[in-house]
Amino acid sequence: MPITVESLPKILENDTCVKLAGLDVDGILRGKIVSKDKFLSIAQTGFGFCSVIFGWDMHDMTYLRELSISNKENGYRDIIAIPDLDSYRRIPWEDGVPFFLVSFHDPETMKPICACPRGLLKTQLEKWEAKGIGAKAGAEYEFYQFKAPEGTSVAAFLRDNAPHALPSLTEGMFGYSLTRPVHNKDYYYEVFNACRDFQCPLEGWHTESGPGVYEAALQFTDAAEMADRAALFKLTVKAVATKYGITPCFMAKPRHGLPGNSGHMHLSLVDSQSGENLLYRGKKDPFPPYPDVAYLSDLGRHFLAGVLTGLPDVMPLLAPTINSYKRLVENFWAPVTVSWGLEHRDASVRLIAPPTCKPSATRFEIRVPGADANAHYVLAAILALGYRGVEKRLEIPCPPSGKGQDVDNKGTRLARSLREATERFVREGSVAREVFGEEFVEHFGGTREHEVRVWEEAVTDW
Repeated sequence: MPITVESLPKILENDTCVKLAGLDVDGILRGKIVSKDKFLSIAQTGFGFCSVIFGWDMHDMTYLRELSISNKENGYRDIIAIPDLDSYRRIPWEDGVPFFLVSFHDPETMKPICACPRGLLKTQLEKWEAKGIGAKAGAEYEFYQFKAPEGTSVAAFLRDNAPHALPSLTEGMFGYSLTRPVHNKDYYYEVFNACRDFQCPLEGWHTESGPGVYEAALQFTDAAEMADRAALFKLTVKAVATKYGITPCFMAKPRHGLPGNSGHMHLSLVDSQSGENLLYRGKKDPFPPYPDVAYLSDLGRHFLAGVLTGLPDVMPLLAPTINSYKRLVENFWAPVTVSWGLEHRDASVRLIAPPTCKPSATRFEIRVPGADANAHYVLAAILALGYRGVEKRLEIPCPPSGKGQDVDNKGTRLARSLREATERFVREGSVAREVFGEEFVEHFGGTREHEVRVWEEAVTDW
């Protein structure tokens, strides 16, 4: 049953406070606790939240070039944070404190601010909903885990040692190991159970190939809910890990010479009324343009064409940091070109369709994003590009990659750096400007230019 403002007093009857949080452009949850009385008074109208969370980077450094949402000129004014009552859950590791996500709105127009991750994704979903089409999604995250030597805290260790000296939770390469999690079984099972209790349930949880690396597959659900769960999953892992002195790391490429951390996103389109998978063709096409799409609907083919055509122009949304491009290099099972194929794990877009899966499971797996990407932006980008492909009835721009083919040397090369990606993103006439509009591209592009500038000024070990 949906939660209403009228039902809140009963739901929060035994509580004294409520925790609220929203997402910034880096996908980081920014929030606070408020008294129950305060929350009840603002649950419907929203409350003032300092706009500076859209005026600084992940280290709280204000952007070197001031951007439109938050700046000196507007006094870093408040924006309006409106709680999403349907996001209600309780935080299991904080004695069941009630928790709500918020979305950010312009105080003058009350429209979602252009860079609000939840608002951006909602805007893209509404385009599909107007056609009677819904989107389902699933996410997979790999991440490294580190633990300081016995008797030493992580903070103390890092005071005296370089970050890369922090020991891994376990050593060596062992994907799908049944024995390695036993060494940290309390932590391993508490993460799984806490995700269930915090309503971001996992359907799979295992070791991945890499020292101290785990991979989690989040349970498939509606796209908007999936994006929320992705952010809450990372919060859950970090919160539970603190108890055990473990440091999870969602950087795209934490260690040289080892695989990076992916953030693969699965997506399918369904009929909003019947739930029927609209990417499935119904029966095999006897004369498909490529054998790989024999079971993919015309809608799915145009969607795929839109994603492939626009992918190079939205790379900062899928690979948002300097470090992201350390993962996207040849020969490390990470896609570096505009490429696709049926059940092809080296390609940018892996098509999963019959005969390798049941019809209702037909979907795309976008394999470019790393674990550092903002899931709301990733899904917004996929849906926006796919919508453009459907509206323009685009044709798939390149043949599928063959099994055993060296995908790294075929097709258009994706950006090699955040600078290159951002320049393409913000350029006049980019697909990003077409599908997201000028205001968002100017803001997010400015945040990435800041990242590049700060990195260029840094003096590193290298």
